[in-house]
Amino acid sequence: MRDEDMTAALGAWYRGQARVMPWRISPRDWAAGMRPDPYRVWLSEVMLQQTTVAAVRGYFLRFTESWPDVCALARAPEADVMAAWAGLGYYARARNLRACAARVAEEHAGRFPDTEDGLRALPGIGPYTAAAIAAIAFDRRAVVVDGNVERVVARLFAHEEPLPRARPALRALADRLTPAQGAGQHAQAMMDLGATICTPRGPRCEICPLAGGCAARARGIAAELPRKAPKPEKPVRDGVAFVALRHGDGAVLLEQRPPKGLLGGMTGFPGCDWQGAETAPPLAADWRAATTEVRHTFTHFHLRLRVMVAEVGTDARPDRGAFVARDVFDPGALPTLMRKVWAAALPALPSVFQE
Repeated sequence: MRDEDMTAALGAWYRGQARVMPWRISPRDWAAGMRPDPYRVWLSEVMLQQTTVAAVRGYFLRFTESWPDVCALARAPEADVMAAWAGLGYYARARNLRACAARVAEEHAGRFPDTEDGLRALPGIGPYTAAAIAAIAFDRRAVVVDGNVERVVARLFAHEEPLPRARPALRALADRLTPAQGAGQHAQAMMDLGATICTPRGPRCEICPLAGGCAARARGIAAELPRKAPKPEKPVRDGVAFVALRHGDGAVLLEQRPPKGLLGGMTGFPGCDWQGAETAPPLAADWRAATTEVRHTFTHFHLRLRVMVAEVGTDARPDRGAFVARDVFDPGALPTLMRKVWAAALPALPSVFQE
């Protein structure tokens, strides 16, 4: 099959098989002249980085209910945005989300730039996200390449160079398939094909609309592609988290992490920088270790946390953080790691503090 024939076959398949998502315009609505809201496209693309569609759907609906447009999000307190993001991970995205909304509201009168260059000038928008927004929201001819697209292209052209070295070549091959018109619908079609048919394991080649032109299928190596260079083993880091509760009212000691770094700007329990150095408790108390160690994995390392628990008097004055009233404290608003810390601490607390 010629490149243009594969593009046409993919488009025909997408018109009948497109996934339904709350941030999308269906092929039928697109044909009728409806166009996506750039705000919703941007928000979904930022949320989907390093995250699955299933995980994002609920967050997206809650965000758009709370902040239906970019100006509403720009006015939102950063703490509220961070709390609404809790559980999605990669918290720098949430800080950039709020900063980007403010920039669009203040410098662009609430309208997103419609070019890749203009979009890349905004906080938190890199090459992939800029291409996706330009193509999907504004129908610019932009080459959109995520993990699904890399996999589809590597198989279609039987490109065997391992990732990540293969990325420039795979982008060039994706460029060959990207049409001059309808690049956004094409990008979504490529993503859907990779997510539903050309899957990482057990690709369903027998029902693939591009099977006739797939070089990897013809050679019997579709399931082996894309090849990946061996990943280095992740190091393990150790740290400590301190959970202090106040006698009488059950207030919980929390602190806001520094704006830069992992979980930057998020609220959590006082602890260390996770580099293994000894860390002093945030206040003098009879600290004891919880029986359960917390384990959590970040992109570049595994983390093991000792959880230390104490009850303190109403006159306690911590060196770091502040006590939050028990009826205000919401474990569900904490990032995933800190929710694990709280769960580990609970069995070590007196029954009056149990949830």
